[in-house]
Amino acid sequence: MLNAISIDLEDWFCVYNFSSYIKREDWCKQELRVVQNTERLLDLFDKYGTKATFFVLGWIAEVVPELITKIEEQGHEIASHGYSHSLITEITPDYFDNDIKKALEVTRKCVKQKIRGFRAPSFTVTKKTLWALDILADNGIEYDSSVFPVGFHPDYGISDAPLSVYKINEKIIEVPLSVVEIFGKRIPCSGGGYFRQFPYSLTKYLMKKCNNAGRPVIFYIHPWEIDAEQPKINLPFIKKIRHYNNLNKTYGRLEKLLKDFRFVPVKEIIN
Repeated sequence: MLNAISIDLEDWFCVYNFSSYIKREDWCKQELRVVQNTERLLDLFDKYGTKATFFVLGWIAEVVPELITKIEEQGHEIASHGYSHSLITEITPDYFDNDIKKALEVTRKCVKQKIRGFRAPSFTVTKKTLWALDILADNGIEYDSSVFPVGFHPDYGISDAPLSVYKINEKIIEVPLSVVEIFGKRIPCSGGGYFRQFPYSLTKYLMKKCNNAGRPVIFYIHPWEIDAEQPKINLPFIKKIRHYNNLNKTYGRLEKLLKDFRFVPVKEIIN
């Protein structure tokens, strides 16, 4: 079965976990590591003949536009991750509209393809923010991949959301992050922090279970997750585990994943 692999293209200092420690106006003062990490991912994808979807943060497209152009030239899909990495749960509809407009404007300058997809920072399309979908449609977005069908996470999730691709409203197709139901519990098998915290054998088992149920896995990762040498912030224990644990193992696990499963961009799963 074909699965979808996606990259949330942002740098180490853009993450929500760091928002209390590094202000957005100070991003330009931080060490930019997204280029070298993304190029490592591109080389790995090329090695295994894999094409991915890159959900590009507009700020990154503005700072290193040549990186976005290179990603497209290597045959990958370009989608949007917003401009400022603002959580939809913390902003107004007007702010979101302006943010996605700016993101699309700067990203479209880098590529020739139509930008069809969107992923919200920290998956913050929730029941309280479904209003964002109409704004996405008004800005030409055709599919969203922001809904995490779980109920345990404090920042995101729609606990009773469908597990397969579905139409979330009249104009937007939803491509939810992947989970597997075991004994009534939904367990993520979609990458990111879960990929780093779980043993690889568990991820592989869950992904096979998802495929056996007839569903492609929607997998994601960030460039900073393969970078154990990134600058360290003094975080509370839980946040420290969530961000830094097993960074030194992610690249090797990702290579195993590309050997064990077949992946395509998100748009091909929809098609």
